[in-house]
Amino acid sequence: MTSNAVGRLSFRNIAALAPMVRVGTLPMRLLALDLGADIVYSEELIDIKMAQCERVVNEVLETVDFVAPDEKIMFRTCGKEKDRVVFQMGTANPERALRVAQLVENDVAAIDVNMGCPKEYSTKGGMGAALLSDPDKIEAILTTLVKGVSKPVTCKIRILPTLEDTVDLARRIEKTGVAAIAVHGRLKEERPSHPVHCDYIQAVAQALTIPVIANGGSLDLVKTYDDIELFRSAAGASSVMLARAAMWNPSVFRRQGLLAVEQVIQDYIKYAVRYDNHAFNTKYCICQMLRDGVESPAGKRLHSAQTNAEISEIFGLKECYEKTQAELQVRREAVKTNLNPPELSVTVGDVTMMPVKFERREYPAEVSPKMYLLEWSRQQKLEQPRYDTAQRTQDRAFQSTVTMAARRYRSTLWEKSKKYAEQAAAVVCLRVLGLPEGRVGEEDQGLVGKRKRERSPPDQDAAEEPGGQKKHLSVHLTPQVSKRGAAVVTNGARLQSDGP
Repeated sequence: MTSNAVGRLSFRNIAALAPMVRVGTLPMRLLALDLGADIVYSEELIDIKMAQCERVVNEVLETVDFVAPDEKIMFRTCGKEKDRVVFQMGTANPERALRVAQLVENDVAAIDVNMGCPKEYSTKGGMGAALLSDPDKIEAILTTLVKGVSKPVTCKIRILPTLEDTVDLARRIEKTGVAAIAVHGRLKEERPSHPVHCDYIQAVAQALTIPVIANGGSLDLVKTYDDIELFRSAAGASSVMLARAAMWNPSVFRRQGLLAVEQVIQDYIKYAVRYDNHAFNTKYCICQMLRDGVESPAGKRLHSAQTNAEISEIFGLKECYEKTQAELQVRREAVKTNLNPPELSVTVGDVTMMPVKFERREYPAEVSPKMYLLEWSRQQKLEQPRYDTAQRTQDRAFQSTVTMAARRYRSTLWEKSKKYAEQAAAVVCLRVLGLPEGRVGEEDQGLVGKRKRERSPPDQDAAEEPGGQKKHLSVHLTPQVSKRGAAVVTNGARLQSDGP
């Protein structure tokens, strides 16, 4: 099957990767496209969370990220999929749905509304399959989106208890102006073990003039590429959408036949590393592809893996991981050089200030500037850093001042949280003093026992060891002379026990 989309995305005669929570992230979508999928759907993203996001162009990864106030990346996309990715949202509110659609519409090919998910996390907010019992709200949401965005709008439903009710709802949806409708051929109470009702999908397809996308055939009907056409024909639909069959092995979209799952996993990991996918999401998707193989030696090693580096090593991609990280670091340095002028500190009274924004993604998850500053103070036998934080009323942003050795340090930029404001203040102090701050790719950190620290909670200054002892990150620094003649410290850090 091939997409005949020209300009606007076409939903006729296509095979699509279905929206799947935790599976439909960027690495899986790109892999599915490589293997023959015509269109890929994002996982369902809730409108309330997306409405709070900021659109951020990630120059290092060459992606567009939609970042929540807590710095969590809710949706990441890139130019490679821009013309073929459908953004699916969970919503029960027309105005909020429109706000989210307008936020992402320039970075995706179409907008889809989830009206079929039977899971509680979706239905409890009146979203997903809960909308099937409220056709007036369905009509309001879809009409608002069709009128409010420039990209095609679609929706995905489940069938209703009777064929007549299902067709009536589908006709009402068509009148809103949507470009296509996906029909999962099961009732909201039914699960994958129940057979798919192809006759319902066929009745909807015969009643409508817009494309109908058949969904739900992974268990019984679709095992290989050739089965996709058989399912489409059985359902009388324009197109087919695959979920579990593609999750188990996305090469089901491949006209030439299935690839070995081991090769597919390796290709998936390469995308996960290239686009800095969260390690736990990488791990989850690989487990779905391994299926019974999770009990194999590699599967058992995967169970204990905590990072993409460890996952890469398990599947024979250590060198690939290291090469990709080196390439990303080159881009980080280039972006920093091109976009950021030299940071100049200004001292007013006893406060030294610098425009620093704390970017969590620039630091390993279990390392923070506050940790480095605290351990340096312990090594130097100084009083521990003290943070004084203020919050301004107009936007509730935070600014923190850290006191270190009778001097105070502060970022001139305000942060979204008290924690990030304190980290920014610590960065200013460390940079003024010429100390390492623990950033990803920072040279000569000399971290020993890193594996143990990676398994402790983020931003934790000390981790409890068996027997009640604590391990601290102890910074060992060698003074050097800066261009201004002041003592500057370099080198790295190691783990050291307080106990005997």
